[in-house]
Amino acid sequence: MLLSRATRDLALVAGLLAPLSVTAADHGLSLHGDLKYGPDFTHFDYVNPDAPKGGSVRLSALGTFDNLNPYILRGTSPSGMSDVFDTLTVQSADEPFSSYGLIAETIEVADDSSWVRFTLREEARFHDGEPITVEDVIWTFDTLQSDGHPQFRMYYSEVERAEKVGERAVKFHFTSTENAELPLIVGQMPVLPKHYWEDRDFTRTTTEPPLGSGPYRVSRVDTGRAIVYERVEDYWAADLPVNRGRFNFDRLRFDYYRDATVAVEAFKAGEYDLRQENIARNWATQYDIPAVRDGRIIMEEIDHEIPTGMQAFFFNTRKDKFADPRVRKALGYAFDFEWTNRTLFNDSYARTKSFFSNSELASEGLPEGRELEILENYREQLSEAVFDTVYEPPTTEGRGGMRANLRRALELLGEAGWEVGDDGLTHTETGEVMRLTVLLDNPSFERVTLPFTNNLERLGIDANVRTVDSSQYQNRMDEFDFDMTVQQIGQSMSPGNEQRSYWSCAAAETGGSRNYAGICDEAVDSLIDRVIYAADRDELVAATRALDRVLLHGHYVIPHWYLRSFRLVYWDKFERPEISPDFSLGFDTWWKKDTD
Repeated sequence: MLLSRATRDLALVAGLLAPLSVTAADHGLSLHGDLKYGPDFTHFDYVNPDAPKGGSVRLSALGTFDNLNPYILRGTSPSGMSDVFDTLTVQSADEPFSSYGLIAETIEVADDSSWVRFTLREEARFHDGEPITVEDVIWTFDTLQSDGHPQFRMYYSEVERAEKVGERAVKFHFTSTENAELPLIVGQMPVLPKHYWEDRDFTRTTTEPPLGSGPYRVSRVDTGRAIVYERVEDYWAADLPVNRGRFNFDRLRFDYYRDATVAVEAFKAGEYDLRQENIARNWATQYDIPAVRDGRIIMEEIDHEIPTGMQAFFFNTRKDKFADPRVRKALGYAFDFEWTNRTLFNDSYARTKSFFSNSELASEGLPEGRELEILENYREQLSEAVFDTVYEPPTTEGRGGMRANLRRALELLGEAGWEVGDDGLTHTETGEVMRLTVLLDNPSFERVTLPFTNNLERLGIDANVRTVDSSQYQNRMDEFDFDMTVQQIGQSMSPGNEQRSYWSCAAAETGGSRNYAGICDEAVDSLIDRVIYAADRDELVAATRALDRVLLHGHYVIPHWYLRSFRLVYWDKFERPEISPDFSLGFDTWWKKDTD
């Protein structure tokens, strides 16, 4: 639920919200802080500005793809498409949320924050040589809102219109003057070529390589199996400070594998060059091979400061059987993280206890200070546990003993009206028998999910696991056609408008949104607005912690685990800058040792 303008004005008077805080300069924008890089900066600190260009890189992806338009709901797009399209601004990877001009040469924000104005670079070009114009910017904005993925309508919900105000100047007008992110959000927008799409249907899937303006173009497509990108030799923005030292490979090839096990073996056989290993068992057992021992393959962990968000079993609360939070809480007692971590992951992971894990945004302990003041506004709407109980997911000794946990689960289920009968766990009033399916698209998660469903069966639940291909999985996610699933919601150091797509009532009813859990709660919607309209960093942290705490005590998910580093295995073909960015892997700053 969005706050109306009148409601926000009243909230400002009452001190519940505060005025916008954004740092703006001609060359960039920063949310709640100063820009790290001044107007005369020549490159980001985490790049090698003299990195050599050249060479080919082979990468992998899981699943398949059938659409080269990544901006619509239909179809599945391949990895790497974002490098085909330039945006108005580009975000630095060593600041929480700062953006610098790319297509935009200068940026101006109104004193009352009611608009942002971008002046486009005269030299900006699409790959066919046509200039990037204000008309392209306005057409892109209007098209993404009318025909693009539903998330764009939500993301730009407080952008009233785009207006041409000069030969190379475009102004975006806002319906809110308190939403600090809006200028930065608009700056993230890709600019698409109006002249290219005029005789094409934007809403339909396509395997025709699209016209872009970015550092790469699509050069070859084997639909569903592989895609190759080539570096644009006369790329118009190659020497801009935001791009210097980046995009160093001449060719990027993504090969698609249907199975993660096959992908690992293909890497070890030299079929592709680099792998980010997200499976702890593989990291511990699969790379004791000659190529690692003699240094031809490098295994490396690179620390980062990226909030790891929430990976979890997500309940679909649109299903009546999951409407009661006591049921959701009860089922959490059936997941034995400690056994899973010890037996399957070699104790590699930390348990996730926050939707904003690995960051200062995560709630901890009991609420106090400004966070408590915020939560007091919703005390009548919230469970008392939000105020007097520290959120902790159920634990075990890690030896497979689940008797105490399952006994507690049955107590909670009994309180919610479910009892074990001849047909299994049955609702005492409706007679419904509890049946559920955990939907997966990655077979590697079966070894985690099957022990969980086995424990659910001990509660009398008819629980199953179904693994489907990536296209079917995506379609079912878009339509919310599942009981439970494994999903991950990533976060940044500056959460804002995207939270509406994750947790709001509007997103719960919008197909293709990322509100997989179907959360619809007035307090949550209001807390999202507090995050979006936070006046400074301290207020943002307090509001985010309050939102986090309410989501956790809603038991919408059964949290999994997280890792504080990138685990990489790669053939010894690369070099990279001495400084790694805090908030990204920064692979686009690497280069080939021996270019061909």
